[in-house]
Amino acid sequence: MESSEQSPAGTSTPAPTTSNFDIFHWANEIDEVKNNVSVELFLFNKNYTPYRVHYSDQLTASVKALFLQEATGYIIKEADKGLECREYEKSDGEDKVIYRTLLTNIGRAETLIHLIEHEYRDIDSMSDHLDEFKKIKGIIAKFTYPASDGESKTFYIAKAISASSALKGGSSWELNGQGFEPFSAEVALKMPDDNQVAIIDGNVIIFNQKKFENLFQYDYKSQVIADAKAKEIEEKYKLSFAEGLTLNSLLQDKKPLVKKLQSLDIATEMPQEKLIDYADEMQLELMTDDDGSIIIMDDKDLTMFVNLLSEDYYVSPVNGRRYEIKSKKLLSEPEGEPPRG
Repeated sequence: MESSEQSPAGTSTPAPTTSNFDIFHWANEIDEVKNNVSVELFLFNKNYTPYRVHYSDQLTASVKALFLQEATGYIIKEADKGLECREYEKSDGEDKVIYRTLLTNIGRAETLIHLIEHEYRDIDSMSDHLDEFKKIKGIIAKFTYPASDGESKTFYIAKAISASSALKGGSSWELNGQGFEPFSAEVALKMPDDNQVAIIDGNVIIFNQKKFENLFQYDYKSQVIADAKAKEIEEKYKLSFAEGLTLNSLLQDKKPLVKKLQSLDIATEMPQEKLIDYADEMQLELMTDDDGSIIIMDDKDLTMFVNLLSEDYYVSPVNGRRYEIKSKKLLSEPEGEPPRG
């Protein structure tokens, strides 16, 4: 069922992949020990900060069913119907396919797991931060079970949730018997019942590609484009970054900038000296150091640099005002005029 490992063609910095993890063997193994599996729940916010969440013993069966048995049952059932597990970086949206990649490729997921595993004592309870609930992005279940060698093993299953869909006690009623009563809880949350993402032995298993990408803000294909453009830019332009920053890290998750760079042919764009003169002409605060390198301190500086490359600044000959052009459409040549070179 596992696909062969080959480097993706045409990528500048291909993400490492794994070939020795068998999701089908794992599902059967967990199915055999499912009665001995314990589970903890954590909510996490848009900054991927986890919060501990306690749950009633009455919910134990429901938690295992929604997070664990739904996933293992799907894998076991669909394996006989042709379900495959392929590398995420080499695939896109196929039917009867789940994807895998390494946890080290998914920075936000890796950070979340690190916090849960190594900074557990510092994780606050969600009950102490209910005012932060509107910022919650997802829920992750940590499963622990005894392995055959006597050691405990863990794995995680994560799902996206929408805090905006939660019911709040102050503005909700519940229908009990024949009439409405005040809502008895501070917050009620409907748990997603679909399979989304599992994290097992350093592998990320992706059941739902779109929800995975939204949950951890990861788009491999955009990042490959960004990495390639970053390499071209750094070969042509002298740039100086604030400590701890790189062009690649600044471009991460900046889809509008990456899209704009994708449309540019860096090799034919204006040289550095002309770009600096262009910035001066537009009266922009483009900083340079003593060596003539363009200083990039933050997202704002990067956006200005990319806009200069794209020639998105303009002084109106009518009113003398400066404009940033959000969208450009090349006009056809006037009739009778020879095409401009």
